[in-house]
Amino acid sequence: MASMEHHVLERPSFDKPTKVLIVVSPYYKAIADNMVAGAKAEIEAAGATWDLIEMPGALEIPTAIGISERMSNFDGYVALGCVIRGETTHYETVCNDSSRALQLLGLQGLCIGNGILTVENIGQAEVRADPAGQNKGGGAAAAALHLIALARKWGRQSKGVGFMPSSDDTIFAGETGPTTV
Repeated sequence: MASMEHHVLERPSFDKPTKVLIVVSPYYKAIADNMVAGAKAEIEAAGATWDLIEMPGALEIPTAIGISERMSNFDGYVALGCVIRGETTHYETVCNDSSRALQLLGLQGLCIGNGILTVENIGQAEVRADPAGQNKGGGAAAAALHLIALARKWGRQSKGVGFMPSSDDTIFAGETGPTTV
């Protein structure tokens, strides 16, 4: 279906500064540039700031996000790239592994918008990357921003669920105290 209407959520707003890292593979430069333009516009429209890094391919994007999360202070991430089906099974490997890695990072609590296109040909990529068209770069940025808003909404609340470490050194029945050798 070429032009089916879909619902777009209202853009989130933020009460404190929001910083997003765009991680892009410019393997198909024109496609990547359009996706980055869409992502930047969406981030700026939400009043957030962005930084940009480039990786050689889609497989490196999740690793770059993981490193950035450990070593920087970004609130969220936008993964952008394009994988076009070729003659080998490499396409499936890149599509599946990059997507799976981003999903695992997300399940660990990172706020990631996945804008890695997986297409059959360059024409499909051009339509999806066009900021005036399907704007998948802007859509990935919007996803990251919505996840950041959700994390901020619930991140401050403590539900007290699960096991909490004891606040003192009380020894319970059947336990022995510290042993010195």
